[in-house]
Amino acid sequence: MKTKILAIGALLAGVVAMSIYSGCKPEKVSTGNGLTTDNLAANFTVTPIPNKPNYYALKAAEVPGVLGYKWNLGDGGGSAAGKAIDTVFYPDAGAYTITLTTIGKGGGSASSTQNISVATSDPNAGNLVQGGKMQAGDDAKWTHLQISPGVTMAINNGYMWASGGNGGHAAIYQAINVVAGKKYKVDMLVQGSGATDTWFEVYADFAVPVQGQDYPSSNKLISLNTWAGCGKGQFSGKLSAISCSGSGNTFTFTKSGTVYLLIKSGGSNLGTTGIGFTNVEFRGVN
Repeated sequence: MKTKILAIGALLAGVVAMSIYSGCKPEKVSTGNGLTTDNLAANFTVTPIPNKPNYYALKAAEVPGVLGYKWNLGDGGGSAAGKAIDTVFYPDAGAYTITLTTIGKGGGSASSTQNISVATSDPNAGNLVQGGKMQAGDDAKWTHLQISPGVTMAINNGYMWASGGNGGHAAIYQAINVVAGKKYKVDMLVQGSGATDTWFEVYADFAVPVQGQDYPSSNKLISLNTWAGCGKGQFSGKLSAISCSGSGNTFTFTKSGTVYLLIKSGGSNLGTTGIGFTNVEFRGVN
């Protein structure tokens, strides 16, 4: 009798286990089960705003089930979360591809693009930098400053790359005319694999660079500095967001005239990839 009771108990335990397993099995994600959004779309309109040159209204079509929006404005800044209706400003003349990505339930997404052409740069906020996109021929817009051997700067695949190390030090610069009291900002996209005992610094000053000499200015705006804690690991993004040293990327000058936008780097080891930078901008602030 004891043997039969044990056998029945084992059988019941198996049935319970199978029921539990069956009850906990994840629901299959498929169309129409409520875990995804059906017929997700990302249509949108782009409309110039009257009497506001270089400003555009973006409006996503109303689509049921959309939980979020991501806009890529085609200006090199990448995609960012946004709203269904928004206003954007393009300070620089050029062609731009705008991409909207809508996000639905279950992580589903849809995307669409539109091309626009901006005819003229904004007179106040247009980029004053020449050759900041680091494309073919842009190297000629910059003057190279070799401060000490070991570091080189060269354009490759849309970036200017500062490479090397061994205690070397190099820079590029260009002259820009500024107006006293006007607010300006400077920024750029940077990337790298991580450096050791290295600095990457941006200056804007009236001091004239001299070949073979370090730049004498104390007007450091934004920078990477491994001693201060940034640039040691892999990085990619706007320098203003990654920077951990300097006075900041917005500034004014007490007098009008010619200043020198100077970007320099040096140190022990700039990393296996070096430090790349592009989309360099120096512009007025509206």
